[in-house]
Amino acid sequence: MREVILGSTGIRSPQNAFGALPVQRDDVETAVKILRRAYEGGMTFFDTARLYSDSEEKMGLALSDVRSEINIATKTMAKTPDDMKAQLETSLKNLKTDYVDIYQFHCAEQCYKPGDGTGMYECMEDFKRQGLVRHIGITAHKIGVAEECVASGLYETMQFPFSYLSSQREIDLVNLCKEKNVGFIAMKGLAGGLITNSKAAYTFMTQFENVLPIWGIQHMHELEEWLDFMKDSPVYDEEMKAFVEEDKKSFGTDFCRGCGYCMPCPQGITINQCARMIQMIRRSPSAGWLSEFWQNEFKKIPGCTNCGACKKKCPYGLDIPNLIRKNYEDYQNILSGKTRV
Repeated sequence: MREVILGSTGIRSPQNAFGALPVQRDDVETAVKILRRAYEGGMTFFDTARLYSDSEEKMGLALSDVRSEINIATKTMAKTPDDMKAQLETSLKNLKTDYVDIYQFHCAEQCYKPGDGTGMYECMEDFKRQGLVRHIGITAHKIGVAEECVASGLYETMQFPFSYLSSQREIDLVNLCKEKNVGFIAMKGLAGGLITNSKAAYTFMTQFENVLPIWGIQHMHELEEWLDFMKDSPVYDEEMKAFVEEDKKSFGTDFCRGCGYCMPCPQGITINQCARMIQMIRRSPSAGWLSEFWQNEFKKIPGCTNCGACKKKCPYGLDIPNLIRKNYEDYQNILSGKTRV
């Protein structure tokens, strides 16, 4: 398996890393077992965030005794320096460590810079001087913000959604990171659950020597699938390329990634699921999505007032009101038997 060097940080990791958002849904015992197995299986890079409820605490319980052998990245959604200091203190306590390898601005809406009046970047620099943070990173969902951050030369890592469904502009962002020696951490490598072929998802990443994918893992069987690639790393061959190209065609470009930044809806519509429901039904076991609960959620869609709030917040510029209405029509056809799953 290729070893990735995360840009100027010098951090080295197998091209297979652990995204710890989903372990917040596990009980403590299960989460600790999964995290420990990931380490024992060869993973050395673990990404979490203050936002992910008790994910940091579970990581601290599982991995504090091997702290010197792993790299930990966490994140802050603080909007003021004082809040960021408080959040870092909590993160360090939860992780049972006195430093984090990469501290990231979480889902940044702007490129924080020295002298911009927020004091946020200066606060990060102060953490670094104190040794509390070894490297300054940032995560984004808006491509324009990501491009500005990478071009600024202020950030050592960029975390951004990246998968084989990504656009050419997103691939260009990966290449810009390589040019600027900025480490690229790929989140949402399975496109929020739309990609169901882990081998295709993994091998696509191997084309890019500077990309470190963090796979969101909740179950042991999911982890074992990724660990199998540590032992026998598949290649992105012509057969796999053909599969990826065909799968991309089935999506087009106007599809919901399920990030949820359009939420909340003033009418109570669960936008991030309703906008991609048909794809989820066709690509995963459908029974759960056809339940009474989701039928009731879909009944809220005709109440959309077309206020446009979701469109303004969507990082991908989707026409969400039309997207959910089209999903609603398709869903009704499936329920009535006019369309087969």
